[in-house]
Amino acid sequence: TQLVLEAAESGHLVLATVHTSGGPAAIDRLVDQFAGERQAQVRTALAESLRGVVAQILVRRRTGGLVAALEVLLATSAVSNLIREGKSYQISSILQTGRGAGMTTLNDSLLELVQQGLVTAEAALHKAPQRAEFRQALERAGVRTLGRETSPVPV
Repeated sequence: TQLVLEAAESGHLVLATVHTSGGPAAIDRLVDQFAGERQAQVRTALAESLRGVVAQILVRRRTGGLVAALEVLLATSAVSNLIREGKSYQISSILQTGRGAGMTTLNDSLLELVQQGLVTAEAALHKAPQRAEFRQALERAGVRTLGRETSPVPV
């Protein structure tokens, strides 16, 4: 992990995979790889070199196979400041309001897949990280559940 940070700090493009539930958790996972006394230094290095985090979950398609729902977290100055300050738990709120900057949450991506008819609402709900919020988003979008199958039908 130290080599990865050093490479990123020197301007190299570094792509890494981390098994977490989303962007903010990936940041925590990277910082937690270091001893407590080094974590402030690591947060600073990460805040300066991170450009973004893409998280994905795979959801069963209506027609079989899988489709990816993506969360996109971009390292804006606000995100970088929260990383530096050790307040990654607040990044989720920036992620939710950062649509104009090109960010998207997993829940938003799942809703789009439902609205496109690629996945059922049940399949998306099963994978949604914030299920209660996702259920409300489905209702606002006029998607109702019809037994095991769902379709975008006005409520």
